[in-house]
Amino acid sequence: IVPGGGVALLNAQEAVDPKDLDGDEATGAEIIRRALEEPLRQIAENSGFEGSVVVNKVRDMKPGEGLNAGTGEYGDLIKDGVIDPTMVTRSALQNAASIAKNILTTECIVAEPPEKDGGAAAGMPDMGGMGGMM
Repeated sequence: IVPGGGVALLNAQEAVDPKDLDGDEATGAEIIRRALEEPLRQIAENSGFEGSVVVNKVRDMKPGEGLNAGTGEYGDLIKDGVIDPTMVTRSALQNAASIAKNILTTECIVAEPPEKDGGAAAGMPDMGGMGGMM
């Protein structure tokens, strides 16, 4: 198991050092470093905290320590029971890298445009997901 709440990924930033790289490799390393802090940033924002502040605070803490979004307190996440299975965290990172590689090496992506939700008719409440069926 690893510390949950995005802390294990933030702690993994140390392994991605762009200093020894140049050009596109350095740019790629910086992108990965930034992506590794996004789960913690999003969890913090979803919990009502300022994501950047939380990321910077956790970055200055010991490895394994971070924000317990359930309590709003900082501490040892493994001791607090905020954990992720190592294999799940590793698989998520590998799959994200694979998808990013596919997008970067694809000449064209075909997607459906987002549908515009017409909403409810004037004076009528929405029909609970029936979206303009009246």
